[in-house]
Amino acid sequence: MSTQKLFRMIHYWGSFVVVLPLIIMIGAGILLMVKKEVEWIQPSSQKGIEKSAVPMASMQSLFDAAQAVEQAGFTSWDQLQRADLKPGKGIIKFVSATNWEVQVDTHTAEILQIAQRRSDVIESIHDGSYFADWVKLGIFLPAGVILFVLWLTGIYLFVLTEYKKIKKRRNNRLNTTSTST
Repeated sequence: MSTQKLFRMIHYWGSFVVVLPLIIMIGAGILLMVKKEVEWIQPSSQKGIEKSAVPMASMQSLFDAAQAVEQAGFTSWDQLQRADLKPGKGIIKFVSATNWEVQVDTHTAEILQIAQRRSDVIESIHDGSYFADWVKLGIFLPAGVILFVLWLTGIYLFVLTEYKKIKKRRNNRLNTTSTST
């Protein structure tokens, strides 16, 4: 079997195998690319009253303020998925395991915004971990590797086809020139 035929078969069957995981990855990837522009995906960062590197309120008082927000479901530090301190904006974002984000002013401990944060769920869909760890490593990772192989074989087939076209044109020109003289 020629290299060209083998690569065409790899291309044909490889694209069939990876179609569903790639549709999911690409769709979620597009959403992640615009997450800062679309409030529905990730809430925009608010600004505190004072922007300095050192918060005036204690971490516990900041968390206590976030804990007062019922939707977030913070009953203890265990429900905290992430705390994202933004000293330049004077805020801290507390993100719950249920993907609620509470933004708190680091100086006054005032709640600035409460919103659902969907970017983390979209990211876990994008990498396959949303479904299960075995899906991430057993389906999405191989799909990425197969996509890379498809890209390589596609480049090879493209270059080979263009090379053959150029060679054919050159031969046609030479044949036309030799028959006209």
